[in-house]
Amino acid sequence: MCGIVGYVGPKKVVPVIIEGLRRLEYRGYDSAGIAVGGPKTALLEVCRAPGKLGNLEEVLREKPLEGTFGIGHTRWATHGRPTEENAHPHRDCSGRIVVVHNGIVENYLELKHELTEKGHKFVTETDTEIIAHLIEEIQKEAETAGAPISLEDGVRRAVKRLTGAFALGILSSAEPDKIVAARSGPPVVIGVGEGEYFVASDVPGILHHTRDIYFLADGDMAILTLNGVKLTDFNGKPIERKLERIQWDPIQAEKGGYKHFMLKEIWEQPRAIRDTTLGRVSLDSGSIFLGEMEIDDEELAAASSINIAACGTSWHAALAGKYMIERLARLPVDVDYASEYRYRNPIPDRNALGLLITQSGETADTLAAQREMKALGSKTVAICNVVGAMVAREAHGAIYTHAGPEIGVASTKAFTSQLTALFLLALKLGQLRGRMNKERSVQLIEELSRVPAKIEEVLKSCSGQCEQLASSFANARDFLYLGRGIHFPIALEGR
Repeated sequence: MCGIVGYVGPKKVVPVIIEGLRRLEYRGYDSAGIAVGGPKTALLEVCRAPGKLGNLEEVLREKPLEGTFGIGHTRWATHGRPTEENAHPHRDCSGRIVVVHNGIVENYLELKHELTEKGHKFVTETDTEIIAHLIEEIQKEAETAGAPISLEDGVRRAVKRLTGAFALGILSSAEPDKIVAARSGPPVVIGVGEGEYFVASDVPGILHHTRDIYFLADGDMAILTLNGVKLTDFNGKPIERKLERIQWDPIQAEKGGYKHFMLKEIWEQPRAIRDTTLGRVSLDSGSIFLGEMEIDDEELAAASSINIAACGTSWHAALAGKYMIERLARLPVDVDYASEYRYRNPIPDRNALGLLITQSGETADTLAAQREMKALGSKTVAICNVVGAMVAREAHGAIYTHAGPEIGVASTKAFTSQLTALFLLALKLGQLRGRMNKERSVQLIEELSRVPAKIEEVLKSCSGQCEQLASSFANARDFLYLGRGIHFPIALEGR
């Protein structure tokens, strides 16, 4: 999950983009970047910084950029570490084309090898960089054949070669005052102002400038210029989308049009599960990629047991995770309330794996439990929602959930995304320990891929009934929640 904001128009481009990224910073915390250009600019100027958006703003204060069109990005890493080098935007060999991207290119290694053989030089660890080089190569081949093509035609040919999910924003210094956007999976919205045009990952990023929005569908492309917005499909056929007039004020927009944050976050659970799964599973091979780890597969397979420490809702998720891991991997699991772990005088076992679960990654008791585990000789893995948080920095590996900020008091999407991460870990351990063959792995991954749609269906079909029940029981003083097996910790979460 990443944030994208782009602008073409008469205003100073950098403040517009930075303001939009600030409103979308919940979509990515680990790095940010911006690319701008103008009619007389031979190459696009790019500025990037690791960490939160404030770091990029500091760099821009020291080295201001000027331009008439541009695009910015705030990143939540899927491929490549959260460094300045891996931050978006990414360039081609010539420096004329830049790309920002939300999603994942599943066949990027295949394309990277192909482009490398044709002489392209890659400077990052990301899947996004190959898109810029692919467009460059397509345009170069067309020019060599004596039939040069526009940026949008190059993008159309490129996206047909991409496998995965992507929302793209692309600029070229050869075609000033133009942004090409494309969608296949992650959301893209186009804003229409008075003589100015915007692209973003979500409405809040541009709502302070316009309320007239196109919502792109999968397979849509938008070409933004000073003359307006042109919408086509990936084959170049013109399409029509209704220009929606957004009635929300900015605060309502941040709530996505819901009455309150908790309702919004209940409905965001399918998206959070999809984003936590994105790029981590293969329906073809049944393989699981948990993230970049200092612990290799042999060490994971050799773990004698798992000690989980967590607090509150994360502890309830840990209890459910115990059922998953013991059932799928046949590996013993102990679950401790993090504040109590140090005080039960745990038995040292260098082959035990420590697992910390925390939404923020900064929970003091969980950090203390982690340090105790490491002092006892265990390697630790963190499940958390914030890239670069303390618990992840101190761990030997991190499995990031992609829930985004959770503002509602009662946990919703944080809990379900933690359950998703724990299921992926259980499945990976089952594979490594020989408890899970390819057929069973593929079957479970297919079932997991169906969960978001099933949740969406339940929410749509039962929302009215839930509202009636809530109204009926709003004044009740006590509730009794019952659950057996893996539903026992779910009942605890209901308290």
